[in-house]
Amino acid sequence: MFPIGDSPNPRGLAWVTLALIAINVLVFVWLMPEMDRPADPKDPRLLEYIEVLQAEGRLEGVDPATLAGQISEYDLTVFEHGSRPAQWTWLSMLTSMFLHGGFMHLFGNMLFLWIYGNNCEHRLGRFAYLVVYLATGFAASFGDIALRPDSNIPGVGASGAISGVLGLYFIWFPKNTVRLLILLPPAFRRVDLGARWVLGFYIVVQNIVPALMGGGGGVAHGAHIGGFVAGAAVALVLNWRMKAWPADAPEVPALETHEKPLLQYGAEHEQVGDAPGALAASARAVRRAAPGRSRAAAHLGAARVLSAQLDQPALAYQHLVAALRSGPSDEQVAEARRILAQIRGQVGTVPLRFA
Repeated sequence: MFPIGDSPNPRGLAWVTLALIAINVLVFVWLMPEMDRPADPKDPRLLEYIEVLQAEGRLEGVDPATLAGQISEYDLTVFEHGSRPAQWTWLSMLTSMFLHGGFMHLFGNMLFLWIYGNNCEHRLGRFAYLVVYLATGFAASFGDIALRPDSNIPGVGASGAISGVLGLYFIWFPKNTVRLLILLPPAFRRVDLGARWVLGFYIVVQNIVPALMGGGGGVAHGAHIGGFVAGAAVALVLNWRMKAWPADAPEVPALETHEKPLLQYGAEHEQVGDAPGALAASARAVRRAAPGRSRAAAHLGAARVLSAQLDQPALAYQHLVAALRSGPSDEQVAEARRILAQIRGQVGTVPLRFA
């Protein structure tokens, strides 16, 4: 069972996410020839690597001389540039984010980055997204250090930084759905689950539980936990600093139970400058309204408040995209054009285009 996509997504390309995927793939392809070259017996890194493996009990029942002939140049590159908890450096933490243990390791990480990165990039903006990605990658290395502080076995892979992206996604997009492909031969089945169920399973069952049980299996659980927690913390802090209303807005007391009164309530509070109240009503109307003009109106109401009153053009843009996918009327399309013009004035070019 593994994820193959998510919904909804903003339109356009997530350029930073694509660039990160490209860099990881290019680094892997560039270093691939080293995987087929045996390590030079005169390379001082070879002896150091074997000594580290012996000291940490990784060579029980293995003849070091036989092992030396099985170690590749790539193994020594990973050993040199991976993040070793007992001898960490800022540079090794950075380089380790772009090294992988093999093709499947690379493929899995890039798949997760492709699925979850675009929404987070559109929410944060390109530069901030890149900064947060790298920062959570460093936080992941410290999470790895916390679980195995005396180890000199290097940790490598983009999964720590990508776990930071998952932490952002967990906080900001709780109502999104994730498409999972279940492989039960001879049949293949696709299942859609809520994002928080999928990501909750990832962090709790696949990482926290094994970490508490002392399991390793070659998986850097500490890095995954550290990156995820850092990403979730960044999302929560930005929600507070930017006065962002959570995507899963709380219930508003004493409101009618149908979407039309909710929209009226939102419009009234929007007019008097009560942005949280207006946004909460719109969010609740989005959940209750059937696809069509009512849902489009709810998304447009949220987009107006987020853009004009809460200075959140990235999140306003996502509601605008959702409004246009909900079957809006001509008048609603015209309003969407006005909001889009305001968003462009705040952030410059956005990929949304009207037919």
